[in-house]
Amino acid sequence: MKFFIDTANVKEIKEASEFGIVDGVTTNPSLIARENKKSDALLKEITSLVRGPVSAEVIGLDAESMVKEARSLAKISDNIVIKLPLVKDALKAVSILSAEGIKTNVTLCFSAAQALLAAKVGADYVSPFIGRIDDTGSCGMDLIADIKKIYSNYGFKTRIIVASVRNPLHVVDAAKLGADIATIPFSVIEQLVRHPLTDIGIKKFLEDHKKIPK
Repeated sequence: MKFFIDTANVKEIKEASEFGIVDGVTTNPSLIARENKKSDALLKEITSLVRGPVSAEVIGLDAESMVKEARSLAKISDNIVIKLPLVKDALKAVSILSAEGIKTNVTLCFSAAQALLAAKVGADYVSPFIGRIDDTGSCGMDLIADIKKIYSNYGFKTRIIVASVRNPLHVVDAAKLGADIATIPFSVIEQLVRHPLTDIGIKKFLEDHKKIPK
């Protein structure tokens, strides 16, 4: 399973990249707004830091606006992937962009039916938001399992990005289900590394090391 980092913060991207586990980046307007930088300049900087896909989201909600924005964003770098919300006009836009060779990530997916439509129109990625589904009292991972089965049934090439990841368990469950990608906030990446028994073990080793005759 590939790891994308879900952030527009350059410092976090650099630090996570040093771990050697970052395969791509996902951004959205909310994440970019936090950085107080011009969007195109920030995206250009991010694409220079990672070799993998960098998702950049359109703002328009009609197909014509989406396509226009997508073409502009795609010029920033070869590894830009256009992120579009899963609405009717986005399906039209993805069909057009796919024909032009512009990669797409259909986001804000909350049902298997939506994911099926995204695959039908040729989206490169689909992003189900599991954390937000969990917030409603349902199980977000059930959606990942359903999408995985549907895509397997018909040989769809659309890759599943598990999004709205809230904790390490989400990452592990996504890996168990065979999701292609998990896009993870920096804070959760840090949590993945830590375990209290590791800390206890290190403390014990260091204490015992001091007892070794010099």
